[in-house]
Formats: sequence, structure tokens, C-alpha cells
Amino acid sequence: MAEITLKGLGHSYFTTPRGDDDYALKPVDLVWEDGKTYALLGPSGCGKTTMLNIISGLLKPSDGELLFDGKDVTEAGTSARNIAQVFQFPVIYTTKSVRQNLAFPLECRNWAPARIADRVAHIAALLELDDILDAPARKLSADQKQLISLGRGLVRDDVSAVLLDEPLTVIDPQMKFSLRRKLREINRATGITMILVTHDQAEAMSFADVVVVMKDGRVQQAGPPEELFARPQNEFVGYFIGSPPLNLFATQAQDAGLYCPALGVNITPPKQMKNDTAKVGVRPEHIHLSQEIGDLPRATIKAIENLGIDRVFSLWTAGGEPFKVKSRRHKHLVQGDEVGLTVSPDDVLLFLGSQRVECSLSN
Repeated sequence: MAEITLKGLGHSYFTTPRGDDDYALKPVDLVWEDGKTYALLGPSGCGKTTMLNIISGLLKPSDGELLFDGKDVTEAGTSARNIAQVFQFPVIYTTKSVRQNLAFPLECRNWAPARIADRVAHIAALLELDDILDAPARKLSADQKQLISLGRGLVRDDVSAVLLDEPLTVIDPQMKFSLRRKLREINRATGITMILVTHDQAEAMSFADVVVVMKDGRVQQAGPPEELFARPQNEFVGYFIGSPPLNLFATQAQDAGLYCPALGVNITPPKQMKNDTAKVGVRPEHIHLSQEIGDLPRATIKAIENLGIDRVFSLWTAGGEPFKVKSRRHKHLVQGDEVGLTVSPDDVLLFLGSQRVECSLSN
């Protein structure tokens, strides 16, 4: 196991990059603590696989340093880093049994047969593969094959980290929850650092202690899932995290502050802030609907989507701004109803030029 440190780490596939646009991974500083789970989250082409390949040693970075437990491994080869990597498609020997697949990495390291048998039995029990140890790998399901691929990395006792490059993509949707849970259990049982690459925010949020959100080769924000949801640093994180994504509303200059007509809240922005580009952001879960409108800001329901226990309301404000509300209440509301809106000041975020800024609010 290892603490992994990225110091100004960046990469360009150009021999002589001329600027940020030529970098697939723009220089970044990050510290990944030993024994935690991490997720690299972002759309295709955002640089997350490039970062993973640098950590594994498959790619040498153009800039910066990579440290394992304080030791510079930037120039070290893959074998010297003791990294286990699990890819999107299971990498196993289909002509071998489950037991033979798990034992093979240890046989290559000349472990004694008795030691190999003990270690394989331990990992098989951890992965719940002990009942099929002698089964041919080619006859197993996709999720079982992926567990074998993971086990081939875990079976070694010198692994610094397990890198997971979208390993759940080929798994049946009903199996994904089970496999994510199993990965978390393995992390807790072994203390091995795990880094998952994914474009699926639900996958990242349910798996990782810390989520690293990326866009256009740059880290947008890194933090616990609840922090990214409640306090996104910019509009992109607010949009990419959460389903439905963050709502954004226009503001108006008023006296020394701002006013959001859609929600009826007054905002005191930072003194240096220019008011003409400010937007207010609120999660769909944090806007409350009321049929007792009175003096509340008004909106009209344009559509309703049922998600089982939850409903997603698509609405338009009185000023014509579209937004969404997610709620387990209001089963009686229908399309065309007019409703009043309330929101807690604690749930209102202020964005300037796409970046979140601190502010104080009042109704």
C-alpha cells in the first residue's frame, strides 16, 4: 500500500506543447492517502485515463513528479511500482481454472506451493469465489471474470494500489451495485488504495471516499461526494454531479447587492464582485413546492417524471426560466398547476463567471 503524490504532474502527447490546449492532462497537485478509495470522474477525453496510465507506469509524464510514499517513481517502470490494474474488459486466462488464474502471478514470483495455496484460498474467500475455484474461467459470467481479474492483482501481498479503469462497464446493471459493494469491502479488509476511473457519477459517488472531477484535462474539484454535491466549486461540477443537475437562475443588481426574482432571495456578494454576470444555483432536491402561494415566488409545472418513490417536476418561473425540482412529496400535483417556491438560504449558491463565490443571503 502507498500514499500517492502528484506534484505538478501533467502530460502532452505533443513533443513540444505550446500551451494548455496541447495538454491531455494539465499539471496538477494531488495527494491520495494510503488505504482510501478514489474516483476519477469526468466525460470522455477529460484526461482521467491519461492520469491513471501515468500512475501505473504505462505512460511517462511530460511534466512533474510522481511519488509513492515520498519516493520518486516518475522514471520507474511498471513492475517496480507494484501496481495492479483492472481494465474495462476482464484480463484472465480462459484456458485455466479460477484457482490457476489466481495462482499464476505468485507462481511467476516463485512462491512456495503451500504459500500460494493459502493466499489463493484467502483471496477467493474475500471475493466469494471459493465455491468455483476449480471451475473453468471461460464458463463464468462477466462479473465473475472481472472478480478474477481483480483477484489476480490482490493475490500479491506487495501491491501499492489497485487501479480500476472503468471495470464495471461490461457488468450487468443489476450486478454493478453488488460489485461496487464488494470493492468497498475489499478496500476495508485489505487497506489497499483503490483508484477508479469512470464517467458514471453514481458509480463514483457510491464507491469513493474522494471524487476527483475532471474536464478538458484539468481537475475541477476533488473532495468527498457530499462536498461536491453541496458545495460545487464551479458550474461544471454542479452540472456533472447530481441528477437532475444543479439549477441556475439569473440575478438582478439591487441597492448594494443582488436579487434573484425566481426564488425571491436577496444576496450580499463579495465587495469586489461585478454583479452583471452572477447566477444563483440550487439543487433540485432543495427547492420546495407549495400550493399555498400567497406572496411566494411562482412557477408553473410543465411536466412530471415518475421515478418510483421520487418525482421530477419540470417547471418554468414567472420570468420564463426553466428548472427542475426532485421530491418525494406532492403526489397530487399535476401538469399545469401553479405553485409557490421556497428555499433555505443555506442551500443557495452564488456563481460568478462559472466559479462559486461565498455570499450571505436573506429572504
